[in-house]
Amino acid sequence: MIKKRTLVTILLLILSLSIQSQSKFNFYGPKDKKVSIKFKLVNNLIVIPIELNGSQLSFILDTGVDKTILFNLAQNDSVGLNNIKKIRLQGLGKGEPIEALLSKRNTMKMKTFVSNSESIYVILKDKFDVSGKMGVTIHGIIGHKIFKDAIVSINYSTKKLTLYNPKKYIERKCNRCQKFPLQFYRNKPYIDAKVQLDTIGDKLTSVKMLIDTGGSESLWLFENTKEEIRTPIKHFKDILGEGLSGTIYGNRSRIKEVNIGRFQIKNPTVSFLDSLSTFHARKFKERNGSIGGNILKRFKIWIDYPNKKMLLKKNGSFRGGFEYNMSGLDVGYNGKVLVQEKDNNTFIDSYAGTDSETNSNYTINYSINYRYRFKPSFKVTHVLAGSPAGKAGIKKDDIIISINKTYVHTLSLHELLHKFRRGHRKKIVMKIERNGIPMKFQFQLIKKI
Repeated sequence: MIKKRTLVTILLLILSLSIQSQSKFNFYGPKDKKVSIKFKLVNNLIVIPIELNGSQLSFILDTGVDKTILFNLAQNDSVGLNNIKKIRLQGLGKGEPIEALLSKRNTMKMKTFVSNSESIYVILKDKFDVSGKMGVTIHGIIGHKIFKDAIVSINYSTKKLTLYNPKKYIERKCNRCQKFPLQFYRNKPYIDAKVQLDTIGDKLTSVKMLIDTGGSESLWLFENTKEEIRTPIKHFKDILGEGLSGTIYGNRSRIKEVNIGRFQIKNPTVSFLDSLSTFHARKFKERNGSIGGNILKRFKIWIDYPNKKMLLKKNGSFRGGFEYNMSGLDVGYNGKVLVQEKDNNTFIDSYAGTDSETNSNYTINYSINYRYRFKPSFKVTHVLAGSPAGKAGIKKDDIIISINKTYVHTLSLHELLHKFRRGHRKKIVMKIERNGIPMKFQFQLIKKI
């Protein structure tokens, strides 16, 4: 029912900050034409390694933010931050601004792509627990600071990010690519697209959409930004994520089609957001929504901020379906637990003079040993009221032991959540632990859209 919420990705979608930095990334070294970096793709989000003041950290690459933000520094992350002062941040959601720090003149490196004067915003309390919700360690988020100083190629298929020096970049001819102009508002890129909202007719509605590599979903549409943009009859209410300023609410549904130029994408899932949750995002009056990672991952993308354009080339996953979590559960990382594993050993003792054909003097020994290893643990972080899991009796903070006889410590968070995304009326049997007491629940996955 609910798609995994990668919350600080969508959360930091719109930051209303007025402080501008004059920092700049430059290419250094003998090979200053480009830099290539392998990235992790986690729930449709790009996670890249960046060295900050000599420490290696992991950042989400997000075209939807124009500031560099840290929100998860543990005690063993020895990052020296320079020239610090207190500020307040305001973002999506209905709550009040939150306290943060502004640190200036920091050094950031991606191989030979370097800036020695970066401003960084540090959220003091990571109440969003991004690492827990994504199942991998995430220290922060970065966007405009990289894109403004390079032409960026994102290959979702090979998980490779290439940064080209704009001064030396020569655009290659690509017959299967389509080029799009980009419009910018507060350093964020927007593109024109069309959506088919009418489930009966074939009318297409023109929309202006944020290109949002930091959003894991397919589409967001802002209700009533056009007369036609209204939640379809077939939908369900959901919490869509957490913003800097509180919970983001809306309706989940599905539309017939979205057209990005000549690329027609059929039956994508879409989230319709209300005006309260998107108050700050709607300051750009022409904006109607966002295109997120679940659509962008179907292309190879060249994003060229210096020349205000973008190229798209569809890849092998272009025609893949759009699934969503039908359980009503959101799950997060819960640290590690010590797990006992059986280690079976078989060995053969032999003696001189053994008959090789009859094996008459061989002795076969079988031993069972046990070893203990630390494995990931997962817990329920949210249960949607009225959902299949909610009706079955599963509660927030229940620790998950197994799903359909598979122990969850053998799974990644992505693999665990994938079990809730396929199979209308599929039976799910979950063993959980609640306050130290083992319990068992079962329910069926129900497709609502």
